Amino acid sequence: MKAIVFTKYGSPDVLTLQKREKPTPKDNEVRVRIHAAAVTPSDCAFRKADPVAIRFMYGLLRPRHAILGVELSGVIDAVGKGVLAFKEGDEVFGISTRTFGAYAEYKCLPEDAVLAIKPSNVSHEAAAGACDGALTSLVFLRDHAKLQRGQSILINGASGSVGAYAVQLAKFYGANVTGVCSTANAELVRSLGANHVIDYTKADFTKRGQTYDVIFDAIGRSSFSHCRDALAPRGIYLSTVPSPAILLSMLRTARSSGKKAIFVAAGLRQQRVNLDFLRELIEDGQIRPVIDRLYPLEQAADAHRYVETGRKKGNVILTIAPTSGV
Repeated sequence: MKAIVFTKYGSPDVLTLQKREKPTPKDNEVRVRIHAAAVTPSDCAFRKADPVAIRFMYGLLRPRHAILGVELSGVIDAVGKGVLAFKEGDEVFGISTRTFGAYAEYKCLPEDAVLAIKPSNVSHEAAAGACDGALTSLVFLRDHAKLQRGQSILINGASGSVGAYAVQLAKFYGANVTGVCSTANAELVRSLGANHVIDYTKADFTKRGQTYDVIFDAIGRSSFSHCRDALAPRGIYLSTVPSPAILLSMLRTARSSGKKAIFVAAGLRQQRVNLDFLRELIEDGQIRPVIDRLYPLEQAADAHRYVETGRKKGNVILTIAPTSGV
């Protein structure tokens, strides 16, 4: 099979197209013929081992898993003899957080992995994208912010892969949504359901005198201290980036009955039930995937370079097999 392989940490140039042996599923595994995989800022971070803590988790001198990629969508083409939940021909989408491997034509996953039947009304590219931002946003907003109808939320980075889904999920839960983005992305954010849009090139949302029940920093470019005055008395600040500042703020506010700072490793808190829930929302038209660019597998390095510009809207996707649909 073809796969994008990296054997050392570094720039996008370390990503090379290679031939690898097609994996064979174990008794409790399914093999997915991958059609699409998401390229995310986290992939870029693992590729260059930044932050350095990545080396201690995934290989000190070289990456322990040579094929990157977490979010995928495809078709099951083989099942182990003990598998009951899936069958050959099932179209599925899901994540491989522990061993990665989505930048390849095939990937074997345990039957109990975070894997579910793909939404019937979207393409594999769109489904892979939903595995990226929508899963993360769901864990932050539903499980940790416990977002309620009538609450106010500000989403910083509302046009990115996490932010675009956060806007839609916040509207689904009945919140009053303010999105922060650039001038070029304002219309996109409004089309996703934001009640208000703040152009960060023209205004600092922390200095407008408005307070919010939840501030979700979907791009990790702000801080709890910077946003404190924009939080309601019992407001929650959420960040997707485990910076030393957010971790320290979490410790300081953990026992407080007032404003709190929260970070959670959302990728490690996922369950199949979350994918099933998102599939229902997508099929009902409650949320829609946002695709910025598609790259063939062979151009994975170019996809990484684009993601690292910080200018992408929604998802960047690698196309790995021909597919049809929306």
